[in-house]
Amino acid sequence: MKNIYLLIIITVFLNSCSNKKEPSLEEVLATNDVELLKSRKSEIDAKLEELTLDLNQLNNKLSVLNKDRNTPLITTIRTSEQKFNHFIELQGNVKTKQNVLVYPEMPGILNKVYVKEGQKVKKDQILATIDDGGLSQQLLLLKSNEQLAKTTFERQKRLWDQKIGSEIQYLQAKTSYDSQKNATKQLKKQLGKFTIRAPFSGIIDDVFKEKGTVVAPGPGAELFRIINLSNMYIETDVPESYISSIKKNKMVEVNFPILGRSYDSSIRQVGNFINPSNRTFRIEVGIPNLDGEIKPNLTAKLRLNDYSNSNAILIPQSIISENAKGQQFIYVVKDNKEKNQVYAERLVIETGKTNGDFIEVTKNLDANVEVILEGARSVNNGQVVKVIKKIN
Repeated sequence: MKNIYLLIIITVFLNSCSNKKEPSLEEVLATNDVELLKSRKSEIDAKLEELTLDLNQLNNKLSVLNKDRNTPLITTIRTSEQKFNHFIELQGNVKTKQNVLVYPEMPGILNKVYVKEGQKVKKDQILATIDDGGLSQQLLLLKSNEQLAKTTFERQKRLWDQKIGSEIQYLQAKTSYDSQKNATKQLKKQLGKFTIRAPFSGIIDDVFKEKGTVVAPGPGAELFRIINLSNMYIETDVPESYISSIKKNKMVEVNFPILGRSYDSSIRQVGNFINPSNRTFRIEVGIPNLDGEIKPNLTAKLRLNDYSNSNAILIPQSIISENAKGQQFIYVVKDNKEKNQVYAERLVIETGKTNGDFIEVTKNLDANVEVILEGARSVNNGQVVKVIKKIN
């Protein structure tokens, strides 16, 4: 029995010794015991050296198992020939050549006004008449005199044909008739100016004078404004730098922001004069106006096609870098069949015009070439890369 108690006491003692906690670092530091501090430092150095060896072994093993961990991951895009249109954007105003003020040619009282604002009229339609001041009565007298001179001339001609009478009598009769005829014709023409007619088909936009108004030729005497909205065009100024590329019949995209409408049109006229004050030349772009919504002086935005290439090579502008010499370059993918690897190769290029986020490459890049897209800024010339995605 005593042996059993002794065994229990020994077991409890050993357990209490094994469960004794090692003092913490704070407790060791608080002792100020140099020997104890050195002992703890030696223990930590040994553990650190052991952990370092373990870490190196893990890194070496990972290097063997994951050979591509330092290889840049990239995506590529394959170049191809495609149609490329470049546009310049300008602003212009709508105009019409048939927007005129109608003036009187003769003085007098406005007898009648036959039209009102907004009315459609046809060419040569009578718009108004002016009192002729008795010229119509003079015309009747001239016509009578002309008829008499004609009769006299015809009789004298018959006699002259029969060799009766003198030549001077015949010539006098002919001259008198011609004179009366010209006088009548001249007065008819003058009387015609008292009738105001439409110079072309269009719409009466303004009526400036009322019936009974005394009118006369000159500034401020306009009677009507007449506009034809069927033959509209847009006029704008183009910088002289585009003079070699902006030609007649070039494609134009027309947009009217106020109306929310867009049209496809073309250049119908290119000016031959460069304005010295702003170094621009003028162009005209025809525009349809079937429903009459487009008005003179309306603002329009124009996109003019100044350059086209049906076999252009386009790449994103974001992948282009520039070296110290100012040269532009990109990276393309090359195959190393011996090592079964692909690597990046720097390619110096020359570029042209842009279209949104893309730019045309004009030199050193052909079709069917894999160009590095994502990752282009993080690779170096000759560096092995791994293609994770190809965009055709």
